[in-house]
Amino acid sequence: MEKPKVATTSLAGCFGCHMSLLDIDERILQLIDLVDFNKSPINDIKTFTARCAVGLIEGGCCNEENVHVLQLFREHCDILISVGDCATMGGIPAWRNTLPLKECLDEAYLNGPTVHNPSGLIPNDPELPLILNKVYPCHEVVKIDYFIPGCPPSADALWAALTALLSGKPVDLPYELLKYD
Repeated sequence: MEKPKVATTSLAGCFGCHMSLLDIDERILQLIDLVDFNKSPINDIKTFTARCAVGLIEGGCCNEENVHVLQLFREHCDILISVGDCATMGGIPAWRNTLPLKECLDEAYLNGPTVHNPSGLIPNDPELPLILNKVYPCHEVVKIDYFIPGCPPSADALWAALTALLSGKPVDLPYELLKYD
């Protein structure tokens, strides 16, 4: 019998949620027995090659490319999970939402204390993805089926959610897996 496929990606975030997934330690061998990874930095597959049972999304949407990737995941995955605070609420990248985009770009490329930009230009190459006016959590862009909070969520929370979904059980994450005391 063919194993279910899992896809993962990191949008506007720090990749900490993927590190948390890898922190399931020796259970990674059990996970490999349960699933095949498809379109994931875990196996370096860059495009979808098949329909996926589960898609794990880390990070929010800060540019057009993030939105496009998120829409592709919604299109190719039966279940889509926002993993971590950036995906569920915008996280630290969304701190820029309190300022106008022009002010952020001016600080980053023109006026910041460590900026050396003799041209005085803000990058605008057509190859660069267009930056959105604000950072959006994933559920404001596409339908999300499950949310796993945390910065990053614990390896145990990710393991519990994935194994429940893959065995057809309801996802029930007890308080102990979600507390951050």
